[in-house]
Amino acid sequence: MDYQSKLNQKIKDVKPSGIRKFFDIVATMDNVISLGIGEPDFQTPACIREAGIQTLREGKTKYTSNSGLVELRQTIAAYYERRFHVSYNGDTDCLITVGGSEAIDLCFRVLLSEGDEVVMGEPSFVCYGPLTGMSNGVYVPIATKAEDKFRLKAEDLKRAITPKTKLLVLSYPNNPTGAILERSDLEAIADIVRGTDIIVIADEIYGEFTYSGKTHVSIAELPGMKERTIIVSGFSKAFAMTGWRLGYALGPRELIAALTKLHQHGIMSAPTIAQYAALTALEKAEDDVREMMKVYDMRRRLVVDGFNAIGLDTFEPEGAFYCFPCIKKTGLSSEDFSQRLLDEKKVAVVPGTAFGDCGEGFVRVSYCYSTEHLEEALKRIGEFVERLG
Repeated sequence: MDYQSKLNQKIKDVKPSGIRKFFDIVATMDNVISLGIGEPDFQTPACIREAGIQTLREGKTKYTSNSGLVELRQTIAAYYERRFHVSYNGDTDCLITVGGSEAIDLCFRVLLSEGDEVVMGEPSFVCYGPLTGMSNGVYVPIATKAEDKFRLKAEDLKRAITPKTKLLVLSYPNNPTGAILERSDLEAIADIVRGTDIIVIADEIYGEFTYSGKTHVSIAELPGMKERTIIVSGFSKAFAMTGWRLGYALGPRELIAALTKLHQHGIMSAPTIAQYAALTALEKAEDDVREMMKVYDMRRRLVVDGFNAIGLDTFEPEGAFYCFPCIKKTGLSSEDFSQRLLDEKKVAVVPGTAFGDCGEGFVRVSYCYSTEHLEEALKRIGEFVERLG
C-alpha cells in the first residue's frame, strides 16, 4: 500500500523538528555532551512529587471535569493576579491542558480559518509554523535582530499586518534567543493591535525566567488587551515538571469555552494526578522556583561569558534558559557548525535555522545543565573554534 498517498497533504508538508533531529542523533552516540534540550535538569520539587504520590494513595485517579479541577483553575487565576497583575475568573476563564503545547494547538485550530494569517517574531519555537499550516492558516514571520536584542519591533509588526491577519503570537521570554519584551515594547505593540480584530496568543511559559532585575510583563495587563488576549502557560519549565504534561490557557470566557469544546472531544481532561501535583506547586513550591532561578542565572553568566571569551559574540539573554551565540565568523552555516561540532567534539547544539530562516548564523544553547557539564562543553567548543581558525 502507498501510505504516503493516504496522508493529509498538510501533514506531509510539515518538516521534522530541527531540535529532535539532533536529539535523535545524540541518542545513537556515546559520551556526547548535549546542550540541545530545553528541559530543566532539576528534579520536580519534593513537595510536588509527594502530592502526586498522595493522590495515588487516596485513589484520586478518576477523570476531572473537561476544564480541569476547579480548585486548580481558581489557584492559577490567583497566581496570575499575584505574579503578573491580570485578573481572571478561574471558573470560566481557565482551561487545564496537556502541557502548554496542547493549549497552543487548540488556539490555532479553534481560531484559524482557511487563509487567516498568523504573525510573530522569529526566531521562534519550532511548533508555531507547523501548527499554523495544519490549522489552514498562513504563517507570517517577522525577523528580529541581535542588535535589537531580538525584540519584536512595533514598526515591523505594523508593516506585516494585512486585512487577513487573525493572530499575533508573542512568545516572550523567548525560546531560542532568551529575549524579553519590556513594558514599553508591549505598549507600542498594543497601540497597533487595539482597534483591530487581531487576537493575541501570549505564550508565557517562561514568565518566571527573567534576570538582571527585569520582571515579566504580560500584554494582557495593558489597557484594552485582556479582552483580545489568550495567555498560554504551564508547569513544565518553572516547576521542573516536563513529564507531568500540564499546561493551561487563560482568556475571555467565550474563547476559553470554544477551546474547551475541542479539548473535550480530543483529550477529555488533563491527567488528574498531575493536576493535584500542580495545585501543590502553586501553593508550596515558589521558594523552590526562586532557588532554581538563582542557579539558572549563575549558569547564564557562565555560558554567555564563555562564548564571548571563545570569540563567538553572544547577546545577553534576559529571560528563559537559552543563549543564541553568533557563529558567523567561523564561516560555517548553522547546520554545518552544529553537525561538525557534534562529529568532531561530541557536543550537541541546535542550528539556529531550526527556529526560522533568520536564525542562520546562530546556534541555540540550553544552559539547564550542571556547571561541570557546561564548563566541559565550553572547553570543547573553544577547541573546535580554535581549530577552525
